[in-house]
Amino acid sequence: MPATTVTTDERKQRTAALLAEAVDAEPADRARLLDEVIVLNIPVAHALASRYRNRGQARDELEQVACLALTRAVQNFDPARGDDLLVFAVPSILGELKRYFRDITWTIRPPRRLQELRPRVTEAEERLTQLLGRPPRPQELADDLGCTTEDVLESYECATLSSPDSLHETAPGGDAGFSWIDRLATDEVGYDRSEAIAVLAPACKRLKERDRKILRMRFYEQKTQQQIADELGVTQVQVSRLLQRILTDLRTSITGRRGRTTTTKAA
Repeated sequence: MPATTVTTDERKQRTAALLAEAVDAEPADRARLLDEVIVLNIPVAHALASRYRNRGQARDELEQVACLALTRAVQNFDPARGDDLLVFAVPSILGELKRYFRDITWTIRPPRRLQELRPRVTEAEERLTQLLGRPPRPQELADDLGCTTEDVLESYECATLSSPDSLHETAPGGDAGFSWIDRLATDEVGYDRSEAIAVLAPACKRLKERDRKILRMRFYEQKTQQQIADELGVTQVQVSRLLQRILTDLRTSITGRRGRTTTTKAA
């Protein structure tokens, strides 16, 4: 009969019988019997996984974690210590689910105390809502859990850290079509140019007219050193040395420190 149609007592009895039979079975038969035990108790694993629904993780992933924990529990169970598999398996499955949330699902990892407190707050919130007929206040949750109100509020704040909003999602309350990433501050490309002009302009004004002409030809008119040499009636090597000396003079004018350079008087 399908595992979903058996009662709790029938599942317990059938599980105990299969485990007892697997003790002295050959390896192949033992593996088959344990597989039957796993399939028989999968609804229990799914029910435990459902306790963690609505916490930012897909149901299929939670059920997979629970089923893997059930499989390990079945394989490690020793019938000599008792005939109730679930006494051993349920804590193992719940522990694996809690570990999954604590160690895997956080995109932004909060402190360990908040990782452990968050599921307790959610569980207490569901229980107290049924008891009080309304959502509990933070102070009521704190009293129930034996922690401070600040701890409860912090647990609320870290609730979305396991799956934070994408920067490409549309921001609430904003203009249609604008996402969070559209509202992030960006560097204005003109600022760097303005800063460079503000710094270089006074230093350039202090250069000799010939030096300013060489800079203009090299960096604004994008002429080669040989073209500049031809226009000035000097050699390309002399232009290279002139540029090196001019740049050193600019650096000294701006920073107040003269760098080490070789200067040669141009003809």
